[in-house]
Amino acid sequence: MLGSMQDVLEYAFRVFNEVYYCNELPDPVITIMSSPRTNGHFTVGCVWKEGDEQKHEINISAEHLDRPIENICATLNHEMVHYYCSLNGISDTSQGGRYHNKNFKREAEARGLIISQGKYIGWSVTDPSPAFIEILNQYSITKPMDINRDGELFFPFGMGGGNGSGGTPTAKKKTSTRKYICPKCSNSFRATKDINVMCLDCFETFVKVEK
Repeated sequence: MLGSMQDVLEYAFRVFNEVYYCNELPDPVITIMSSPRTNGHFTVGCVWKEGDEQKHEINISAEHLDRPIENICATLNHEMVHYYCSLNGISDTSQGGRYHNKNFKREAEARGLIISQGKYIGWSVTDPSPAFIEILNQYSITKPMDINRDGELFFPFGMGGGNGSGGTPTAKKKTSTRKYICPKCSNSFRATKDINVMCLDCFETFVKVEK
């Protein structure tokens, strides 16, 4: 079992990228931050910068980590479908990204998800299929025992891609971290390197807290 939910999400991304996307998805930044109205989101724009490299973000809601691991991972894969569609010019949503159309349903169901229709949001309601759950079991993707939303969330920066060998991806070790806080809403997180990132709740730049 991996040590933190962040580790699990990064490992699961590498597994799904290998199994469902032929390792075509460049590494995003995976975050765990406050998002009470949705289980997760994908940013169409590259909102993170690492050196000269721009990165997309996939966020998993901190408020909804009490769900079973198969549902959390289904959300992660849901956002990876959006990522895939964005990279390949597939129009999968309308109404500002809220309404999910049948293109999304088709691509998601081809990648182990069960998609049903919800009022106002279209083909967006997502559940894991038995085959998807079997992938979780095959790659030992399980939920850490110490998951809590306690006001401060840890996530390492940098995701790592597939290992290129067709085998099981390797989890990364944690390193020393810096704490960042939004000066307006006080959302906070930790990262393993100096970064520039904007809070999507209030559009303020996170400020590093000096020790």
